[in-house]
Amino acid sequence: MALWPFGKKQDQPRDTGVETTGEAQSTYEEPTPEVPEAVEVPSVDSDTGPFDGDTVDISEFDFSDFSLGILDLGSMRIPLPKNSQVQVEMGEQGPKMVHIVTEFGRLTPVVFAAPTSAGQWAEASEQIVQGMTTDGLDVDVEQGPWGPEVVGSGEHGTIRVIGVEGPRWMVRMTTTAPNGREEGLRDLAREVTARTFVYRGDDPILAGNSLPVVLPQQLVSQVQQAMEQRAADARRAQSSQAAQASAEQIPAEGQGIDDTASAQRDLADGSATGTTEK
Repeated sequence: MALWPFGKKQDQPRDTGVETTGEAQSTYEEPTPEVPEAVEVPSVDSDTGPFDGDTVDISEFDFSDFSLGILDLGSMRIPLPKNSQVQVEMGEQGPKMVHIVTEFGRLTPVVFAAPTSAGQWAEASEQIVQGMTTDGLDVDVEQGPWGPEVVGSGEHGTIRVIGVEGPRWMVRMTTTAPNGREEGLRDLAREVTARTFVYRGDDPILAGNSLPVVLPQQLVSQVQQAMEQRAADARRAQSSQAAQASAEQIPAEGQGIDDTASAQRDLADGSATGTTEK
């Protein structure tokens, strides 16, 4: 697979609705890797991705050699790689993160509001390095197509975080690969990132906050079913606990988006290593 530039469609674009559905640990003691202080903001135009969807029309591009459908999340539109599956990770209050599961591992795309000046990824990558180091990962900073990428390796696999700054937004793609599949997922993650469209809009959003995600209707019904099942399970658990003298309370989850922590947990329990299903 080759990175951009991509070919544009010659005919009227066809409808590409998403048909796949669905629902991410860590080790480090070496000196903290240095992240370059300045990160060059990529040129976002009609030939280079990720794209600014507010100024570049996704319907003009032909991704049929790479994808069979577009995952529309409102603030992002992502051509899904062939043989991939969408998974929604549930939190206590509902959907928490959206993952793309592939034959190589899991991709977790998140887009953030950013200031007009560059530098948010340099700051964020420093924090990611420190977080991975604290969690015990072997951390390295590698150069990718858009600048530094943070790579953390542990007993169960590898986590890579790719960051790209655009006009008032920043894409962060977190990959979670089991041992032996990290290179394949690295290459695929770059391909997906290069084809991602971001829709920042004009609403005032504090820099560093994630842009809102809207689930496709196909996933909404599945999420509702999952939440109903969770509520039923909780009621059964409460009934069981009430009959016991020493019932334990389950701590509530935080509200922030922490894709690297999720990736570390899922590597440990093996949930990020599964293959996709039709």
